[in-house]
Amino acid sequence: MKRRVVIGVLGTQLDKRGKRQNRWSKWRPSVALCQHADLPVDRFEVLHQPLNRGMVEQLTEDIARISPQTQVVPHQISLDDPWDFEEVYGAFLDFARNYPFDTENEEYLVHITTGSHVAQICWFLLTEARFLPASLLQTGPGPKEEKSPQGVYSIIDLDLSRYTTLTSRFQHEQQNSVSFLKSGIETRSAIFNALIEQIERVAQRSDAPMLLTGPTGAGKSFLAERIYQLRLARHQMKGKFVAVNCATLRGDNAMSTLFGHVKGAFTGALTARSGLLREADGGILFLDEVAELGLDEQAMLLRAIEEKRFFPFGADREVNSDFQLIAGTHRDMRQWVKEGRFREDLYARINMWTFQLPGLAERREDIEPNIDYELQRFTRTRQHQVRFDKEARQHYVAFATSPAAAWHGNFRELGASVMRMATLAEDGRISLMLVDEEIARLRVNWQSERVASPLLSMVGDIDLFEQKQLETVLEVCQHTSTLSEAGRHLFSVSRQHKKQPNDADRLRKYLMRFGLNWEDIQKK
Repeated sequence: MKRRVVIGVLGTQLDKRGKRQNRWSKWRPSVALCQHADLPVDRFEVLHQPLNRGMVEQLTEDIARISPQTQVVPHQISLDDPWDFEEVYGAFLDFARNYPFDTENEEYLVHITTGSHVAQICWFLLTEARFLPASLLQTGPGPKEEKSPQGVYSIIDLDLSRYTTLTSRFQHEQQNSVSFLKSGIETRSAIFNALIEQIERVAQRSDAPMLLTGPTGAGKSFLAERIYQLRLARHQMKGKFVAVNCATLRGDNAMSTLFGHVKGAFTGALTARSGLLREADGGILFLDEVAELGLDEQAMLLRAIEEKRFFPFGADREVNSDFQLIAGTHRDMRQWVKEGRFREDLYARINMWTFQLPGLAERREDIEPNIDYELQRFTRTRQHQVRFDKEARQHYVAFATSPAAAWHGNFRELGASVMRMATLAEDGRISLMLVDEEIARLRVNWQSERVASPLLSMVGDIDLFEQKQLETVLEVCQHTSTLSEAGRHLFSVSRQHKKQPNDADRLRKYLMRFGLNWEDIQKK
């Protein structure tokens, strides 16, 4: 049997209740916890302030009288203000770090009944974080009609795996949060679902910068706003969601838009402007296409992220803004840094949490539920119910999920496609004829995008078969942001039969056959 050790603080009010002659008729928490036959205590570690030394001596005598086998070990701590959270937490943490825990031979209980509310909270936090390898012990006086000085007790184990119902509720709430980030869409892609689950955990536990990468139209802006709404619903922020596309910012306008300006800072600055960073104070700032930001703006942004303050354009006095940054881009950021287009120190700062959102072509199993979502959104927006005829739906889904569907615009393009059919639907029904017209429209659009790459002129004479194959490869490369992403798209079938698919290496070797490399393709 392991020895049982209780750790707690002296209850300066409850532990000294009553006069000396009648104290045994009162419930005193530190004494009472040693009076339970089914909870024998081998050692009681008592933390106390220097001025309460006499109380500790009296407590030791009383416990020796009713529980001789219990050893009372006093620990003197000095607190200038027992209601100062930081001071109390620091004192308890020092005790925990210096205490010689012997978990193989002893079990530990932390008594949270005595002490101020601040002390109780600190005990809980330290136990939950496993600085104290213990369970929580809560005691009480019991029902009034019993009037027993022994009272009652309960042990709380913070290992939630032992509480099936409570664990299920936590899991249910976590699943609700994940579903919220996906707007309730029952996505089927295992890779995407795992990605969203990780984003949900990070969004709830961290306010560090996040970087969302992936092709245009993959849903970066939409996801950033959902992250904000999730954190707002959990009372983790109270500011606004502020979004801007950095590709639209140039020159003085970039500085002014982001950081604000003072009156007269430049020609046309007739009034002062606060800037988006200040508008996002207490909330989230989403910088879409952050790779397009100028180097000067990047330098100021880095300081604003790290120090939470910056100079508005033309100002000689700093302003403060505490915001969470979410950045989005379709660029290969490592390549951008290598070419000197993006500051390495800023990239290191925003690369704390990076999530690569796959394009629609990599999530073809999610196309059908997204079609349903777009129809529901149309119904909510237009207040008009629209549905597919059965055959029409089967035909459209079969085409949309086939390799013939390029979906260069990703989910944005899919949404536009569904919107067109819903708008043209007669009597709220999308017919097979409408689907055929939409498929033809998409094919024409994608065909017009297929422009012979100037890189083909560098290849020389090759067979028509290889020329058409290479055109397809180059087209995919030019519509994806990384070599790996392009490889996953091009080898989507064969990669499933490999234990360790290296799509990037396969694609690189294919391009080398024609004297081409990824960097040349991206520059074009």
